[in-house]
Amino acid sequence: MTSSMRRAQIVSSLRTKGAASVRELAATLQVSESTIRRDLDLLDRNGELVRTYGGAALSPRAAAPEISFAASAEHDSAEKEAVAERAAALVEDDMVVVLDIGTSTRLIARRLRGRPVTVITANLAVLDELRDDEAVRLCLLGGVVRRNYLSLVGSLTETALRQVSADLLFLSCTGVRPNGHVVDDMEVETPIKQAMLESADTVALVASEAKFPGTGSLRVCSLAQIDTLVTTAGADPQTLELCRRAGGKVLIA
Repeated sequence: MTSSMRRAQIVSSLRTKGAASVRELAATLQVSESTIRRDLDLLDRNGELVRTYGGAALSPRAAAPEISFAASAEHDSAEKEAVAERAAALVEDDMVVVLDIGTSTRLIARRLRGRPVTVITANLAVLDELRDDEAVRLCLLGGVVRRNYLSLVGSLTETALRQVSADLLFLSCTGVRPNGHVVDDMEVETPIKQAMLESADTVALVASEAKFPGTGSLRVCSLAQIDTLVTTAGADPQTLELCRRAGGKVLIA
């Protein structure tokens, strides 16, 4: 059994039982306890489970059904198209642009076709949009494939981002709270977003009105770290004013 198959078995076991000890998993999979500990540490970093004393439990997010990329793309599609159109206008020729995971950034990529720019991403939907475009220099970050949401995550992705120096990041999120916190609901993706923030000179948050306040309990950053917020007319005006007071520019698509 390969290491990836073994880790899949661990997650499957936790889906059935909810929790398991290192000793129990080692006996079931017929490997050493030290091997299981390494597997659990990796799965914990990737957000697929939560390490506990002597074992692991299924991550609450992993236990809940996750909306797929395709289903997410259908939500507020007109607003996302408008945001993408306004956001893409911020890109100048020869820029190095980082595109975050998400459906809105896929739409931005579509509008960068034929442009002499460099696009860096962990978004497999962006790859699909730009893979055959000879004008765009496309750089795909490494990592673990999350097939349901067409993204790459994990320590390999974070390590690669530490080598990136970009002009502009288009950041996505699942919510913008009234207190100015930009939040997300994916444990496995939040560290990638935070690494992206460190990689770019300028940050543009793309968030349609449905993201105010949206959902999510994991803090990605604050509006004070955002240079430009691209949204739609129905976004909460008090939160937009908070962004302006923090020094950010607000663009209404």
